[in-house]
Amino acid sequence: MPAHLLQEKVSGSYTPTTTVTTPHSRLLQSGEGKLEKTPLPAEEDIRPEMKDDIYDPSYQDEEGPRPKLEFVWRNIILMALLHVGALYGITLVPTCKFRTWLWAFSYYVISVVGITAGAHRLWSHRSYKARLPLRFFLIIANTMAFQNDVFEWARDHRAHHKFSETNADPHNSRRGFFFSHVGWLLVRKHPAVKQKGALLDLSDLKAEKLVMFQRRYYKPAVLLMCFILPTLVPWYFWGETFQHSLYVATFLRYAVVLNATWLVNSAAHMYGYRPYDKNINSRENVLVSLGAVGEGFHNYHHSFPHDYSASEYRWHINFTTFFIDCMAILGLAYDRKKISKAAILARIKRTGDGSYKSG
Repeated sequence: MPAHLLQEKVSGSYTPTTTVTTPHSRLLQSGEGKLEKTPLPAEEDIRPEMKDDIYDPSYQDEEGPRPKLEFVWRNIILMALLHVGALYGITLVPTCKFRTWLWAFSYYVISVVGITAGAHRLWSHRSYKARLPLRFFLIIANTMAFQNDVFEWARDHRAHHKFSETNADPHNSRRGFFFSHVGWLLVRKHPAVKQKGALLDLSDLKAEKLVMFQRRYYKPAVLLMCFILPTLVPWYFWGETFQHSLYVATFLRYAVVLNATWLVNSAAHMYGYRPYDKNINSRENVLVSLGAVGEGFHNYHHSFPHDYSASEYRWHINFTTFFIDCMAILGLAYDRKKISKAAILARIKRTGDGSYKSG
């Protein structure tokens, strides 16, 4: 069956909720430097159970000097060592066995899906629902990725959406490319991140036993899933050298996973078009989507964070959406939230930058 027909078949199995809510507003800065409230278009209330990942226009940074940076030297040293190991791993790639390449790539894809389909679209935004076998797989995949446990990842991500581009945003892109890419992990969090993050409703995460189990045993699980297992499998099962296993399948693969997903916070907030909302920093960046298996359509995602596809175009450069739809066919994913075309076009007409092309 052709891919587009299969996609239509999958799409046809889902009927979105079409309840329309009162428009919320965003604070914009006029040419005179004054802040004005501008109403955003009416959108569908397709996820009434959670609102803490919706942009809060009422929050503004306090005036005054920014607190002095406090470096986390443990993170700086470990991150430097990882990337030095990854660079050495690049030199070993040509002499790796083919099965090691395949193993590293497969581990990379599964790890990223643990972030994109798991920590991001399922647990941070509740944009779809998953049955226990899928949630268990995504918890394992997320642990393989080693980007903090799901509870902490979702908490920071909800704060990122609600207080985007302010001091309460954990990886505020207004502080520069390096800070939003990796620097935010190398320094203590801004006091506003802690203050506003503590006010978020995380009761849904606390109530999920699988999420809290992962949090409780995260350190030993990460040691096993991110470092020991990917190193030992090539060495034990097909006689790869320990050096190649460690530096390519583990260090290089892990560094690529990190940087591919970090680019969503950095490059996708600085480079690209803003067809859905020109008033926010997030952009549409195809290159980021390639590396982060579908997370580069960031202007759309920040405009409609509750859409399970994180994109208007479903499977277009979006392996994560393809994965979720396949899980839906198997009955493991359901209640996938999708924004209607009418709501998308209304938003484009009102706040887009004019770069939108349909199709």
